[in-house]
Amino acid sequence: MNKRSIGASYEDLACERLENEGMQILARNYRVRIGEIDIIAKDREELVFVEVKYRSSTEYGGAEYAISRQKQQKIRRVAQWYMAEQKIRMDAFCRFDAILIDADEVLHIKNAWQ
Repeated sequence: MNKRSIGASYEDLACERLENEGMQILARNYRVRIGEIDIIAKDREELVFVEVKYRSSTEYGGAEYAISRQKQQKIRRVAQWYMAEQKIRMDAFCRFDAILIDADEVLHIKNAWQ
């Protein structure tokens, strides 16, 4: 399997996890010219932007180390783009979550950053 198909399989796992938690998946791999968001979901009335990170080993740091401040800022800008495109008020409730997959351990961190 290539990296893209491996990533897609872990995003499938992440979507399954979110749906099992009662969330509705609105979009996957939302891309615009400035970046991408892996998963956009709805948790009750809250819009959730999710970054999925997988690491096969924690030898060089786990998945949580792969979401840099720069990556967070990029996701924030893409989220604003999505909200504008969908005509969602910028003051609507939303949050940024991370699904971290290290080897076979899956961790969902709500409000991973502001």
